[in-house]
Amino acid sequence: MSKTSAPPRVAFTAPSFDEREVEAVRAALRGRVAGDGPIGRRVEQRLAAELHAHRVLLTTSCTHAMELALLALGIGPGDEVVCPSFTFVSTANAVLRVGARPVFADIEDATLGLDPADVERRLTPRTAALVPVHYAGVAPDMEGLLDIAQRHALRVVEDAAQGIGARWRGRALGTLGDAGCLSFHETKNVTCGEGGALVLGDGELAQRAEIIREKGTNRAAFFRGEVDKYTWVAEGSSYVLSDVLAAILEVQLDKRRAFEGRRAAVAGMYRDGLGDWAAAHGVRLPALTPDREPSHHIFYLLYPDAEKRDEALASLGADGIQAVFHYVPLHSAPQGRRVGGGDAHLPVTDRVGATLLRLPLHPLLRDDEVARVIDAVRRTGG
Repeated sequence: MSKTSAPPRVAFTAPSFDEREVEAVRAALRGRVAGDGPIGRRVEQRLAAELHAHRVLLTTSCTHAMELALLALGIGPGDEVVCPSFTFVSTANAVLRVGARPVFADIEDATLGLDPADVERRLTPRTAALVPVHYAGVAPDMEGLLDIAQRHALRVVEDAAQGIGARWRGRALGTLGDAGCLSFHETKNVTCGEGGALVLGDGELAQRAEIIREKGTNRAAFFRGEVDKYTWVAEGSSYVLSDVLAAILEVQLDKRRAFEGRRAAVAGMYRDGLGDWAAAHGVRLPALTPDREPSHHIFYLLYPDAEKRDEALASLGADGIQAVFHYVPLHSAPQGRRVGGGDAHLPVTDRVGATLLRLPLHPLLRDDEVARVIDAVRRTGG
């Protein structure tokens, strides 16, 4: 009796590398491999020019970029930082690592980003900053959030981990607040395995961040010839990205437009193939708004209830489709409850966390694989 073979797997995500990255690493290994080297500086200058930012500093991760931003802004013990609960743990961890307290606010139904009305309700005399997350590379109501920050003299650190290539009203995500944080993790639109960047619009803030990033020394100023020796000038840590990883990132940036084009094409196929099915079954696709250019980092479905979402996940898995849920809301997690989030009333967050399903989306997806995903989703019934 022959066994039925399992269907070929459609991967949820996959990095796209070829000989260009391999050769770039070989070249980097023949030079200076530590951080803040010639390749890293070249990538920083390129990103700053593309984003229209004053300065970009490469970091070992987006998590470290957020820590660095908060440290440079002087956020610390006694301060509160408002952030979403529907986010990766790094957002809240960065706040805890500088000694501040994360305060979880609810998200908008349309963008799945911070809801300004709920943010305003959670402000106290200790609130020092807001950390909006650009979920799926789509900005939340930044007009409302920036207005709150201005009226209450709050700092704004954008968690733009998923946002490279995305824009809000023509401006690059990561350049809207005091600081923006990008990710180049393996799962992101461009990657060097592990890496991040801190985007800064202010020269004084950039100088403070540069010193903290280089172990509290003015080493970078020394290499620019601005001082005759470098020394320990402030408290710091080590957040500098190796030039070997920067070499991979440089090649990935060369490919970025092609990656973005393919991601947009896949997202378009999902919309075309699932629009009528979604409307008929009470399933919601990501919202499209004219003032937001998404990064097409994620394509998600919002099911009418948790049971239908979980049934769809199981069905797609049986069909060889690697679809996944997303965040367990941080306020409901053990550590979230320990830092005071357990009593938060976040109805949109709770609903989205229980009903969201993400479909495979990466530039290596073939048209026939996308068609397979669409067919498998339509057969789940919604």
